[in-house]
Amino acid sequence: MMSMYYQAFQNHMDLTAPWRDGASSALRFLNLVPQGASDQMVGRLSAALELISRSTLTYDRPAYGIDSVMVGNREIAVTEEIAYATPFGSLLHFRKDGVGEQPRMLLVAPMSGHFATLLRGTVKTLLQDHDVYITDWHNPRDIPRSEGRFGLDDYTEHLIDFLGQLGPRPHMVAICQPSVSALAAAAIMCEDNHPSRPATLTLMAGPIDTRIQPTRVNEFAKSKPIEWFERNLINYVPVQCRGALRKVYPGFVQLTAFVSMNLERHIKQHMDLANHIAKGEKEKAATIKTFYDEYFAVMDLPAEFYIETVRDVFQEHLLPQGRLMHRGRPVNTKAVSRMGLMTVEGEKDDICAIGQTLAAQDLCTGVRAYRRVHHMQAGVGHYGVFSGKRWNNEIYPLLRDFVHVNS
Repeated sequence: MMSMYYQAFQNHMDLTAPWRDGASSALRFLNLVPQGASDQMVGRLSAALELISRSTLTYDRPAYGIDSVMVGNREIAVTEEIAYATPFGSLLHFRKDGVGEQPRMLLVAPMSGHFATLLRGTVKTLLQDHDVYITDWHNPRDIPRSEGRFGLDDYTEHLIDFLGQLGPRPHMVAICQPSVSALAAAAIMCEDNHPSRPATLTLMAGPIDTRIQPTRVNEFAKSKPIEWFERNLINYVPVQCRGALRKVYPGFVQLTAFVSMNLERHIKQHMDLANHIAKGEKEKAATIKTFYDEYFAVMDLPAEFYIETVRDVFQEHLLPQGRLMHRGRPVNTKAVSRMGLMTVEGEKDDICAIGQTLAAQDLCTGVRAYRRVHHMQAGVGHYGVFSGKRWNNEIYPLLRDFVHVNS
Protein backbone atom coordinates (compact mmCIF):
# COMPACT_ATOMS: atom_id res chain seq x y z
CA MET A 1 0.00 0.00 0.00
CA MET A 2 2.83 2.42 0.83
CA SER A 3 4.33 1.95 -2.63
CA MET A 4 1.11 3.28 -4.20
CA TYR A 5 0.97 6.42 -2.05
CA TYR A 6 2.52 8.52 -4.82
CA GLN A 7 -0.18 7.38 -7.26
CA ALA A 8 -2.91 8.36 -4.80
CA PHE A 9 -1.28 11.76 -4.24
CA GLN A 10 -1.03 12.41 -7.99
CA ASN A 11 -4.66 11.41 -8.50
CA HIS A 12 -5.71 13.85 -5.79
CA MET A 13 -3.69 16.68 -7.33
CA ASP A 14 -5.19 15.98 -10.76
CA LEU A 15 -8.73 15.96 -9.36
CA THR A 16 -8.27 19.25 -7.49
CA ALA A 17 -6.48 21.01 -10.37
CA PRO A 18 -9.70 22.66 -11.65
CA TRP A 19 -10.12 24.41 -8.28
CA ARG A 20 -6.61 25.86 -8.43
CA ASP A 21 -6.98 26.83 -12.08
CA GLY A 22 -10.31 28.47 -11.28
CA ALA A 23 -8.76 30.42 -8.41
CA SER A 24 -5.91 31.58 -10.68
CA SER A 25 -8.39 32.76 -13.33
CA ALA A 26 -10.52 34.58 -10.76
CA LEU A 27 -7.41 36.22 -9.32
CA ARG A 28 -6.39 37.54 -12.73
CA PHE A 29 -9.90 38.97 -13.21
CA LEU A 30 -9.90 40.48 -9.71
CA ASN A 31 -6.63 42.28 -10.41
CA LEU A 32 -8.47 44.19 -13.14
CA VAL A 33 -11.01 45.65 -10.68
CA PRO A 34 -10.33 49.40 -10.18
CA GLN A 35 -9.21 50.49 -6.73
CA GLY A 36 -11.93 52.12 -4.67
CA ALA A 37 -14.18 51.76 -1.68
CA SER A 38 -14.13 47.98 -1.81
CA ASP A 39 -10.33 47.70 -1.62
CA GLN A 40 -10.43 45.85 1.73
CA MET A 41 -12.91 43.25 0.50
CA VAL A 42 -11.02 42.81 -2.78
CA GLY A 43 -7.75 42.44 -0.86
CA ARG A 44 -9.12 39.68 1.36
CA LEU A 45 -10.61 37.84 -1.59
CA SER A 46 -7.33 38.17 -3.50
CA ALA A 47 -5.45 36.70 -0.55
CA ALA A 48 -7.80 33.71 -0.37
CA LEU A 49 -7.60 33.06 -4.10
CA GLU A 50 -3.80 33.35 -4.04
CA LEU A 51 -3.48 30.72 -1.31
CA ILE A 52 -5.87 28.35 -3.13
CA SER A 53 -4.05 28.74 -6.45
CA ARG A 54 -0.69 28.08 -4.75
CA SER A 55 -1.79 24.91 -2.91
CA THR A 56 0.24 22.67 -5.19
CA LEU A 57 3.73 21.53 -6.05
CA THR A 58 5.55 21.75 -9.34
CA TYR A 59 7.78 19.03 -10.76
CA ASP A 60 9.27 21.28 -13.43
CA ARG A 61 12.65 22.93 -12.98
CA PRO A 62 12.36 26.68 -12.37
CA ALA A 63 14.42 29.01 -14.56
CA TYR A 64 17.86 30.09 -13.40
CA GLY A 65 17.06 33.59 -14.61
CA ILE A 66 20.71 34.67 -14.88
CA ASP A 67 20.74 36.98 -17.89
CA SER A 68 23.83 39.01 -17.03
CA VAL A 69 26.61 39.29 -14.47
CA MET A 70 29.13 41.95 -13.47
CA VAL A 71 32.69 41.02 -14.49
CA GLY A 72 34.96 43.71 -13.16
CA ASN A 73 33.16 46.95 -13.94
CA ARG A 74 31.30 45.57 -16.99
CA GLU A 75 27.91 43.94 -17.23
CA ILE A 76 28.25 40.80 -19.36
CA ALA A 77 25.38 38.89 -20.96
CA VAL A 78 24.99 35.24 -19.84
CA THR A 79 23.58 32.51 -22.08
CA GLU A 80 22.62 29.03 -20.90
CA GLU A 81 23.66 26.16 -23.15
CA ILE A 82 23.68 22.40 -22.69
CA ALA A 83 27.25 21.27 -23.22
CA TYR A 84 26.53 17.57 -22.71
CA ALA A 85 23.57 15.50 -21.56
CA THR A 86 22.50 12.04 -20.49
CA PRO A 87 18.96 10.87 -19.68
CA PHE A 88 19.62 11.69 -16.00
CA GLY A 89 21.36 15.04 -16.17
CA SER A 90 22.69 17.88 -18.26
CA LEU A 91 26.02 19.64 -18.07
CA LEU A 92 24.72 23.20 -18.24
CA HIS A 93 27.14 25.96 -19.25
CA PHE A 94 26.62 29.62 -18.38
CA ARG A 95 28.41 31.11 -21.38
CA LYS A 96 29.78 34.66 -21.27
CA ASP A 97 30.89 36.31 -24.49
CA GLY A 98 33.59 38.95 -24.67
CA VAL A 99 35.37 37.78 -21.53
CA GLY A 100 38.96 36.58 -21.45
CA GLU A 101 39.86 33.06 -20.35
CA GLN A 102 38.73 32.24 -16.83
CA PRO A 103 39.19 29.08 -14.74
CA ARG A 104 36.68 26.42 -15.84
CA MET A 105 34.59 25.24 -12.91
CA LEU A 106 32.10 22.42 -12.41
CA LEU A 107 29.57 23.22 -9.68
CA VAL A 108 28.15 19.93 -8.41
CA ALA A 109 24.57 20.37 -7.22
CA PRO A 110 22.94 18.01 -4.71
CA MET A 111 20.34 15.49 -5.81
CA SER A 112 18.28 15.92 -2.67
CA GLY A 113 14.72 16.90 -3.43
CA HIS A 114 15.18 20.31 -5.02
CA PHE A 115 16.43 21.29 -8.43
CA ALA A 116 19.92 22.64 -9.08
CA THR A 117 18.33 26.09 -9.47
CA LEU A 118 18.47 26.31 -5.68
CA LEU A 119 22.13 27.27 -6.34
CA ARG A 120 21.37 30.17 -8.70
CA GLY A 121 22.82 32.67 -6.21
CA THR A 122 25.97 30.55 -5.88
CA VAL A 123 26.26 30.39 -9.67
CA LYS A 124 25.86 34.13 -10.10
CA THR A 125 28.61 34.84 -7.59
CA LEU A 126 31.01 32.30 -9.14
CA LEU A 127 30.37 33.73 -12.63
CA GLN A 128 32.19 36.94 -11.73
CA ASP A 129 35.57 35.22 -11.97
CA HIS A 130 34.97 31.74 -13.42
CA ASP A 131 33.68 29.92 -16.46
CA VAL A 132 30.87 28.03 -14.73
CA TYR A 133 29.17 24.73 -15.54
CA ILE A 134 26.60 23.01 -13.30
CA THR A 135 25.20 19.50 -12.91
CA ASP A 136 21.57 20.11 -13.87
CA TRP A 137 19.90 16.88 -12.70
CA HIS A 138 16.70 15.71 -14.43
CA ASN A 139 13.56 14.70 -12.55
CA PRO A 140 13.32 10.87 -12.47
CA ARG A 141 9.55 11.00 -12.83
CA ASP A 142 10.17 12.26 -16.37
CA ILE A 143 12.73 9.56 -17.25
CA PRO A 144 11.33 6.34 -18.78
CA ARG A 145 12.14 3.12 -16.95
CA SER A 146 13.80 1.86 -20.13
CA GLU A 147 16.72 4.23 -19.43
CA GLY A 148 17.76 1.97 -16.54
CA ARG A 149 18.78 2.59 -12.96
CA PHE A 150 20.70 5.49 -11.41
CA GLY A 151 22.68 4.71 -8.29
CA LEU A 152 25.61 6.19 -6.38
CA ASP A 153 28.11 4.74 -8.88
CA ASP A 154 26.19 6.38 -11.73
CA TYR A 155 26.31 9.73 -9.96
CA THR A 156 30.09 9.48 -9.51
CA GLU A 157 30.51 8.39 -13.12
CA HIS A 158 28.52 11.40 -14.30
CA LEU A 159 30.95 13.68 -12.49
CA ILE A 160 33.91 12.01 -14.21
CA ASP A 161 32.21 12.30 -17.60
CA PHE A 162 31.19 15.92 -17.01
CA LEU A 163 34.72 16.89 -15.96
CA GLY A 164 36.00 15.20 -19.12
CA GLN A 165 33.85 17.59 -21.16
CA LEU A 166 35.54 20.62 -19.56
CA GLY A 167 39.02 19.76 -20.85
CA PRO A 168 42.34 19.66 -18.99
CA ARG A 169 42.53 20.54 -15.31
CA PRO A 170 39.14 22.06 -14.48
CA HIS A 171 38.03 22.96 -10.97
CA MET A 172 35.25 21.22 -9.04
CA VAL A 173 33.07 22.62 -6.24
CA ALA A 174 30.63 20.22 -4.54
CA ILE A 175 27.79 21.48 -2.38
CA CYS A 176 26.61 19.28 0.51
CA GLN A 177 25.48 15.72 -0.33
CA PRO A 178 27.60 15.12 -3.51
CA SER A 179 30.86 15.78 -1.63
CA VAL A 180 31.33 12.02 -1.23
CA SER A 181 30.93 11.35 -4.97
CA ALA A 182 33.09 14.38 -5.83
CA LEU A 183 35.94 13.11 -3.66
CA ALA A 184 35.53 9.59 -5.09
CA ALA A 185 35.61 10.95 -8.66
CA ALA A 186 38.73 12.98 -7.91
CA ALA A 187 40.47 9.95 -6.38
CA ILE A 188 39.67 7.72 -9.37
CA MET A 189 40.75 10.36 -11.88
CA CYS A 190 44.00 11.04 -10.04
CA GLU A 191 44.77 7.32 -9.80
CA ASP A 192 44.13 6.97 -13.57
CA ASN A 193 46.08 10.14 -14.37
CA HIS A 194 42.96 11.36 -16.20
CA PRO A 195 43.71 14.50 -18.26
CA SER A 196 40.64 16.22 -16.80
CA ARG A 197 41.34 15.41 -13.17
CA PRO A 198 40.51 18.49 -11.10
CA ALA A 199 43.11 21.15 -10.45
CA THR A 200 41.21 21.91 -7.25
CA LEU A 201 38.44 20.22 -5.29
CA THR A 202 36.31 22.31 -2.94
CA LEU A 203 33.92 20.50 -0.61
CA MET A 204 31.29 22.69 1.07
CA ALA A 205 29.22 21.42 4.01
CA GLY A 206 29.49 17.83 2.81
CA PRO A 207 28.94 14.56 4.76
CA ILE A 208 32.39 13.02 4.33
CA ASP A 209 32.31 11.44 7.81
CA THR A 210 28.98 11.68 9.64
CA ARG A 211 30.31 9.80 12.65
CA ILE A 212 31.72 13.16 13.76
CA GLN A 213 29.24 15.17 15.87
CA PRO A 214 26.15 13.49 14.37
CA THR A 215 23.21 15.81 13.65
CA ARG A 216 19.49 14.98 13.86
CA VAL A 217 19.60 14.14 10.15
CA ASN A 218 22.51 11.74 10.68
CA GLU A 219 20.89 10.11 13.70
CA PHE A 220 17.63 9.54 11.85
CA ALA A 221 19.50 7.82 9.01
CA LYS A 222 20.99 5.37 11.51
CA SER A 223 17.88 4.93 13.65
CA LYS A 224 16.26 2.37 11.36
CA PRO A 225 17.45 -0.52 9.19
CA ILE A 226 17.81 0.15 5.47
CA GLU A 227 14.81 -2.11 4.82
CA TRP A 228 12.61 0.40 6.68
CA PHE A 229 13.58 3.16 4.23
CA GLU A 230 12.85 0.85 1.31
CA ARG A 231 9.42 -0.16 2.66
CA ASN A 232 8.24 3.25 3.87
CA LEU A 233 9.79 5.86 1.58
CA ILE A 234 10.15 4.24 -1.84
CA ASN A 235 7.17 4.60 -4.21
CA TYR A 236 6.37 4.03 -7.87
CA VAL A 237 6.11 7.01 -10.23
CA PRO A 238 2.41 7.49 -11.16
CA VAL A 239 1.20 6.05 -14.45
CA GLN A 240 0.39 9.55 -15.75
CA CYS A 241 4.12 10.39 -15.95
CA ARG A 242 6.81 9.58 -18.53
CA GLY A 243 8.74 7.69 -15.88
CA ALA A 244 5.72 5.57 -14.96
CA LEU A 245 6.49 2.81 -12.43
CA ARG A 246 10.10 3.89 -11.89
CA LYS A 247 10.92 3.43 -8.20
CA VAL A 248 11.71 6.75 -6.50
CA TYR A 249 11.82 8.59 -3.21
CA PRO A 250 9.07 11.11 -4.09
CA GLY A 251 9.78 14.81 -3.94
CA PHE A 252 6.55 15.58 -2.13
CA VAL A 253 7.49 13.17 0.67
CA GLN A 254 10.87 14.87 1.02
CA LEU A 255 9.20 18.29 1.07
CA THR A 256 6.86 17.10 3.82
CA ALA A 257 9.91 16.21 5.91
CA PHE A 258 11.56 19.59 5.20
CA VAL A 259 8.40 21.52 6.12
CA SER A 260 7.76 19.51 9.30
CA MET A 261 11.18 20.51 10.65
CA ASN A 262 10.04 24.18 10.70
CA LEU A 263 6.26 23.87 10.44
CA GLU A 264 5.41 26.94 12.53
CA ARG A 265 7.69 29.13 10.43
CA HIS A 266 6.07 28.01 7.16
CA ILE A 267 2.55 28.53 8.50
CA LYS A 268 3.51 32.03 9.66
CA GLN A 269 5.03 32.82 6.25
CA HIS A 270 1.78 31.95 4.48
CA MET A 271 -0.25 33.96 6.99
CA ASP A 272 2.09 36.88 6.33
CA LEU A 273 1.64 36.35 2.59
CA ALA A 274 -2.14 36.56 2.91
CA ASN A 275 -1.87 39.71 5.04
CA HIS A 276 0.53 41.41 2.60
CA ILE A 277 -1.79 40.66 -0.33
CA ALA A 278 -4.85 41.86 1.59
CA LYS A 279 -3.08 45.12 2.42
CA GLY A 280 -1.76 45.61 -1.12
CA GLU A 281 1.89 45.24 -0.02
CA LYS A 282 3.03 43.79 -3.33
CA GLU A 283 6.80 43.86 -2.79
CA LYS A 284 6.61 42.04 0.54
CA ALA A 285 4.21 39.48 -0.93
CA ALA A 286 6.45 38.99 -3.97
CA THR A 287 9.44 38.15 -1.75
CA ILE A 288 7.54 35.33 -0.02
CA LYS A 289 6.05 34.05 -3.28
CA THR A 290 9.47 33.95 -4.95
CA PHE A 291 10.90 31.87 -2.11
CA TYR A 292 8.05 29.35 -2.15
CA ASP A 293 8.01 29.11 -5.94
CA GLU A 294 11.46 27.58 -5.57
CA TYR A 295 10.82 25.72 -2.32
CA PHE A 296 7.72 23.96 -3.70
CA ALA A 297 9.47 22.94 -6.92
CA VAL A 298 10.52 19.39 -6.03
CA MET A 299 12.15 16.51 -7.83
CA ASP A 300 12.08 12.83 -7.03
CA LEU A 301 15.19 10.81 -6.26
CA PRO A 302 15.94 7.50 -7.99
CA ALA A 303 15.33 4.78 -5.41
CA GLU A 304 18.76 3.19 -5.99
CA PHE A 305 20.59 6.47 -5.43
CA TYR A 306 18.68 7.32 -2.27
CA ILE A 307 18.99 3.88 -0.66
CA GLU A 308 22.69 3.53 -1.53
CA THR A 309 23.41 7.01 -0.18
CA VAL A 310 21.65 6.33 3.12
CA ARG A 311 23.37 2.95 3.47
CA ASP A 312 26.90 3.72 2.24
CA VAL A 313 27.31 7.32 3.42
CA PHE A 314 25.15 7.69 6.53
CA GLN A 315 24.89 4.18 7.96
CA GLU A 316 28.08 2.33 7.04
CA HIS A 317 30.46 5.30 6.52
CA LEU A 318 32.31 3.46 3.77
CA LEU A 319 34.40 6.39 2.47
CA PRO A 320 36.15 7.42 5.71
CA GLN A 321 36.76 3.75 6.52
CA GLY A 322 38.42 3.15 3.15
CA ARG A 323 35.76 0.64 2.11
CA LEU A 324 33.87 2.60 -0.58
CA MET A 325 33.81 0.90 -3.98
CA HIS A 326 33.13 2.31 -7.44
CA ARG A 327 32.07 -0.25 -10.06
CA GLY A 328 33.78 -2.92 -7.96
CA ARG A 329 36.98 -0.89 -7.61
CA PRO A 330 38.26 0.49 -4.26
CA VAL A 331 38.14 4.28 -3.94
CA ASN A 332 41.63 5.22 -2.78
CA THR A 333 41.55 8.73 -1.31
CA LYS A 334 45.32 8.57 -0.77
CA ALA A 335 45.65 8.77 -4.55
CA VAL A 336 44.36 12.35 -4.54
CA SER A 337 47.43 14.42 -5.37
CA ARG A 338 48.77 17.24 -7.56
CA MET A 339 45.68 19.28 -6.79
CA GLY A 340 44.37 21.76 -4.24
CA LEU A 341 41.85 20.70 -1.59
CA MET A 342 39.57 23.17 0.17
CA THR A 343 36.93 22.32 2.77
CA VAL A 344 34.31 24.76 4.08
CA GLU A 345 31.99 24.38 7.06
CA GLY A 346 29.43 26.52 8.86
CA GLU A 347 29.53 27.10 12.61
CA LYS A 348 25.76 26.67 13.02
CA ASP A 349 25.19 23.95 10.43
CA ASP A 350 22.55 21.59 11.83
CA ILE A 351 22.60 19.31 8.77
CA CYS A 352 26.34 18.73 8.31
CA ALA A 353 28.16 19.42 11.57
CA ILE A 354 31.61 20.89 12.05
CA GLY A 355 34.29 18.28 11.40
CA GLN A 356 32.31 16.14 8.94
CA THR A 357 33.68 17.92 5.85
CA LEU A 358 37.08 18.65 7.39
CA ALA A 359 37.53 14.86 7.56
CA ALA A 360 38.42 14.93 3.84
CA GLN A 361 41.70 16.66 4.72
CA ASP A 362 42.79 13.66 6.80
CA LEU A 363 41.76 11.18 4.09
CA CYS A 364 43.68 12.90 1.27
CA THR A 365 47.21 12.37 2.56
CA GLY A 366 48.66 12.78 -0.93
CA VAL A 367 47.78 16.49 -1.11
CA ARG A 368 50.69 18.74 -0.20
CA ALA A 369 50.21 20.86 2.94
CA TYR A 370 50.62 24.14 1.06
CA ARG A 371 47.74 23.18 -1.26
CA ARG A 372 45.26 22.61 1.58
CA VAL A 373 42.76 25.15 2.87
CA HIS A 374 40.07 24.75 5.50
CA HIS A 375 37.62 27.46 6.47
CA MET A 376 35.00 27.43 9.21
CA GLN A 377 32.58 30.30 8.68
CA ALA A 378 31.34 31.78 11.93
CA GLY A 379 27.68 32.60 12.34
CA VAL A 380 26.19 30.65 9.41
CA GLY A 381 24.04 27.56 9.11
CA HIS A 382 23.97 25.05 6.28
CA TYR A 383 22.68 27.29 3.51
CA GLY A 384 24.82 30.21 4.63
CA VAL A 385 27.91 28.27 3.58
CA PHE A 386 27.04 28.74 -0.11
CA SER A 387 24.45 31.54 -0.21
CA GLY A 388 23.81 34.93 1.32
CA LYS A 389 25.96 37.86 2.42
CA ARG A 390 28.64 35.94 4.27
CA TRP A 391 29.08 33.55 1.34
CA ASN A 392 29.50 36.52 -0.99
CA ASN A 393 31.67 38.66 1.25
CA GLU A 394 33.71 36.22 3.32
CA ILE A 395 33.69 32.70 1.89
CA TYR A 396 33.71 33.39 -1.85
CA PRO A 397 36.85 35.61 -1.81
CA LEU A 398 38.76 32.75 -0.15
CA LEU A 399 37.46 30.24 -2.71
CA ARG A 400 38.25 32.57 -5.62
CA ASP A 401 41.83 33.12 -4.45
CA PHE A 402 42.30 29.39 -3.75
CA VAL A 403 41.17 28.49 -7.29
CA HIS A 404 43.26 31.16 -8.99
CA VAL A 405 46.43 30.27 -7.04
CA ASN A 406 46.01 26.62 -8.09
CA SER A 407 45.06 27.25 -11.72
